[in-house]
Amino acid sequence: MAVFLRLPAIPFPLRNSSLHSSRGIKMALKTQKNTTVSFSTATTRKLPILLFDIMDTIVRDPFYHDIPAFFRMPFEELIESKHPTAWIEFEKGLIDEVELARKFFKDGRPFDLEGLKNCMREGYSYIEGVEELLHVLKHNNYEMHAFTNYPIWYKMIEDKLNISKYLSWTFCSCINGKRKPDPEFFLEVVRHLKVDPASCLFVDDRKRNVEAAKEVGIIGLHFKNVDVLRQDLSSMGIDISTDEINLAQE
Repeated sequence: MAVFLRLPAIPFPLRNSSLHSSRGIKMALKTQKNTTVSFSTATTRKLPILLFDIMDTIVRDPFYHDIPAFFRMPFEELIESKHPTAWIEFEKGLIDEVELARKFFKDGRPFDLEGLKNCMREGYSYIEGVEELLHVLKHNNYEMHAFTNYPIWYKMIEDKLNISKYLSWTFCSCINGKRKPDPEFFLEVVRHLKVDPASCLFVDDRKRNVEAAKEVGIIGLHFKNVDVLRQDLSSMGIDISTDEINLAQE
């Protein structure tokens, strides 16, 4: 289930047409540090902006099961054998995949890089029920962005699942050179979107990342499964009504 780590003092009044008038709207909510974040908007932009982690929030992460099987070793042995920072460097775009292959294992052993990529590609799939939720949110005109720690291989995910038909790959660690839970990455997101932090709602399966979002004033939801995420989004005033949406045709 998804649990709230930070609830707004006032729910987003997204079904109120006055939100989209030319008048400035002022909202405030209390952070865990008992400070107040205020913002105003005089545009037609629909709020909140939705930010989604990708791996194990939208897409199944093959790392925990498929990759140990590919290397024919238990997960614990893989963790012990791999270089402690190579994957992080790859995620931040500091090294390319050739350099990743060279230093992936601490002892420098060679491996089939293309085989690893194929294994990853085959393991990517939507988390059950998530694609349908994204479809509904897009239909209801929410602005959505990926906010993920992942290397250039995010393009393999896109090639297979076509996630960009629902959200933009705007904030990816390999492009931005930063990783969650670095507060500066969260602040960069807010600066890029040109909104106050409390105008964003962030969903991630890792509690540490959700807490980091909360620290800079972004609303955070800890993802556990899609059913409770739907309930939580609805409780916060996010329109997840399907009405006459035909998911099979769009």
